[in-house]
Amino acid sequence: MKKKGNKELPAISTASLPDVIFMILFFFMVSTTMRDQEVLVRYKLPNATEVQKLEKKSLVSYIHIGVPVTHMQARYGTAPKIQLNDTYKTAKDIGDFIAAERDQLNESDRAQMTTSIKADRETKMGIITDVKQELRRANALKISYAAIESEGL
Repeated sequence: MKKKGNKELPAISTASLPDVIFMILFFFMVSTTMRDQEVLVRYKLPNATEVQKLEKKSLVSYIHIGVPVTHMQARYGTAPKIQLNDTYKTAKDIGDFIAAERDQLNESDRAQMTTSIKADRETKMGIITDVKQELRRANALKISYAAIESEGL
């Protein structure tokens, strides 16, 4: 038995490569969600030992509390601010914010709406208390506090 000369492997066909890349691109376009709002405050979340993930993020409204980002400090200063959606507001505006967020939800989901407070660890408790009082007045009683999980605190 004789082997015939040096046979080369045939070239790999790349004809279907653009189709595969297009399918991957389409998958990521469909499965990725865009950020709802731009965060205008800087915050470093506090540490916690008992952390739970929120179940339905579509039912969560976020209140960000912290120092304005660098490019906004010339206009707003360095005092902690409350951010609702894409603007700085005061604690008095929280009632209108909660009402608007409830109106966007289905009637059956309104009772499950949660308000998440993402506050900087250096924020004074007076601002947090003002926010909580306004949430109580707006009858938004399901509140979660964002934190970073840390072991053995």
